[in-house]
Amino acid sequence: MAPPSVDLTDTEQAAARYPGARRPDRRRVVEAAGVALSVVEWGDVDAPPLLTAHGGFDFAGTLDVFAPMLADAGWRVVSWDQRGHGDSAWTHLYSWEADLRDASAVIASLPPTPMPFLGHSKGGSMVMHLANLAPHRVSALVNLDGLPSDGTMTDVADHERTRRLRDEMDAWLAHRRTLVDKQRRPGTIEELAERRGRMNPRLSTEWLRYLVTVGATKDDDGWRWKLDPTMRMGGFGPWRPEWSMLRLPGIGVPFLGVLGMDLEVMGWGTQPRHVLPYLPPGGRLEVLEGVGHFVHIEQPHQVADLVLEFLS
Repeated sequence: MAPPSVDLTDTEQAAARYPGARRPDRRRVVEAAGVALSVVEWGDVDAPPLLTAHGGFDFAGTLDVFAPMLADAGWRVVSWDQRGHGDSAWTHLYSWEADLRDASAVIASLPPTPMPFLGHSKGGSMVMHLANLAPHRVSALVNLDGLPSDGTMTDVADHERTRRLRDEMDAWLAHRRTLVDKQRRPGTIEELAERRGRMNPRLSTEWLRYLVTVGATKDDDGWRWKLDPTMRMGGFGPWRPEWSMLRLPGIGVPFLGVLGMDLEVMGWGTQPRHVLPYLPPGGRLEVLEGVGHFVHIEQPHQVADLVLEFLS
């Protein structure tokens, strides 16, 4: 939310209130190779931790309704703003590997016992990789509509990966050069909510307005999303999102996948037939009809009940 020193109008104060939303109980900073990551928590500090990862172009504040439900059920819900998002630091470079290293730093700041991992969208793909990279730290895995697949599970040779890395880096640097000293376009709460609504058309105007108050900052000329303007959609370094599905069969802990079946701009379009052949032994897939990509925001009670029943 905007700093306390910034005066909010009555309309802005009303937008900052949303039924069931609760800001984190604690906030701290974790340093990941010099990058300051904003880490937040809901629930008793002595409760068992549950690691949660938000999606691309989101931030931990998108969990303000969902996370308290898990916390009230006895979990210490831990999340963080990924680099370039929310209250975490901006960096000169963004990549899938950097995000995984940052996540590992957050995990290292928690007790050394295994814990459940939960992620949405990009965060769902991340926790599948983390479960493969650090199997001793995960006790169960929940993926909320973060199973990207177009049915083509292709890989590439090492020399092709090297070429793709070079091409991606060249394109990234060219992209950055066009954005030197650029800022995100300011606007009112209503204007930022309307822009966000183009990507989140199924979410209510009231929620989108609330999201502005936790995911944007108010300057003299208006509100701006707390997102590095050099980030762009469609990739996190030389990586195809569909490759994340190849990590799924190797998951060695109880697994719950949740798919929202109504297609929208930010969704993957994944169908159950794309996932079922890759489920690990004993893995479970829940399909939610009439629900879009942001399953934990659109239907927080239903998804929280699913997660709590699974973790129990």
